[in-house]
Amino acid sequence: MGRSPLVGIALLVPIFSFLFLKFSPFNLHLPLYPFSASQKLFTKQQLALYNGTDAALPILLAILGSVFDVTKGKSHYGLGGGYNHFAGRDASRAFVSGNFSGDGLTESLRGLSSTEVKGVVDWRDFYVRTYIKGNPTKYLKGVEAKAARGAQLMEKQKVEEAKVPSCNSRWSQEDGSEVWCEIGYPRLVQRPIEIALTGKMSKRCACFNKAELDQPGLEVYEGCEYFSNLCRL
Repeated sequence: MGRSPLVGIALLVPIFSFLFLKFSPFNLHLPLYPFSASQKLFTKQQLALYNGTDAALPILLAILGSVFDVTKGKSHYGLGGGYNHFAGRDASRAFVSGNFSGDGLTESLRGLSSTEVKGVVDWRDFYVRTYIKGNPTKYLKGVEAKAARGAQLMEKQKVEEAKVPSCNSRWSQEDGSEVWCEIGYPRLVQRPIEIALTGKMSKRCACFNKAELDQPGLEVYEGCEYFSNLCRL
């Protein structure tokens, strides 16, 4: 039995339809507005179209993988606006680094401390409260976990440091910087939790009573008497 030519036509129609829809130049210029952030997953190239240069398109930015429509703030995010460098991209790192050019405008949080990551999450929370957003990504969950850990460490540091009061401090043009204790003696002491928070070791001035001065790790300010309540720096 011979095969009907209609069978071949029936097979070719969906193939040609697929190729036309995929590669037609008309399809590449279909209007992308109105925008529904919750219904679209953007590539970097697609997101870059919404950078405020086309008045027919909304202005979008991304932070931690979530896309926000910031068109209502176009005076800030549009061309010439102070925050236009955030438009059309995910520049999560720049929200805490302050580097708004070149490699600074990146979504990578590699090397940031827990405190800095928490800062980025806080910025995302601001956009959640203020602008229309899309759905969160899986990447966001890991970032939020690191930020939560940072918040826990900050609270732990606050509790630990409350056990030993901080020094008073002041500066004047005549005397320069001074630290002093109403009760006890000024000593520099390391902040061990700071390593986990910022990746760097730092010190603070704390007031220790006479019985505590033999503890290891306490540092007398240079040029300050051992039992002085006030030290000029």
